[in-house]
Amino acid sequence: MEGIHHVSLSITDIHEARQFYSTILGLAEIERPDFGFPGIWYQVGEQQLHLTVHPASDTLRPKSVVETKAGHFAIRVKDYDQTLRYLKQSGVQLVEKPESKSGFAQIFCLDPDNNVIELNVDQADLQR
Repeated sequence: MEGIHHVSLSITDIHEARQFYSTILGLAEIERPDFGFPGIWYQVGEQQLHLTVHPASDTLRPKSVVETKAGHFAIRVKDYDQTLRYLKQSGVQLVEKPESKSGFAQIFCLDPDNNVIELNVDQADLQR
């Protein structure tokens, strides 16, 4: 095995998802083949994030509560405090864990379909 190529998430509204992932998280959208159903692909470092419109998916979380133990994916960020301030200013619901036992300073948030996302830095890299 060489690594994870992409993570795929189900979404219900492509416009809300694009607003969140492109505008709020600032991910770079990349070209996606026409599969005959809507979706968006993003480049995240060396990996990709694939969002697929699938309103009937069984994987969508019904809760709009940030649960750090729920299935999620993590994105490494450059600056924990800057990311935290920006997300708060953007009105994103989140949970802060700057001193997690994992060794990462973590921020957990939800996308518009309640998918949990972790944003993190190594605790040693905290700029405090």
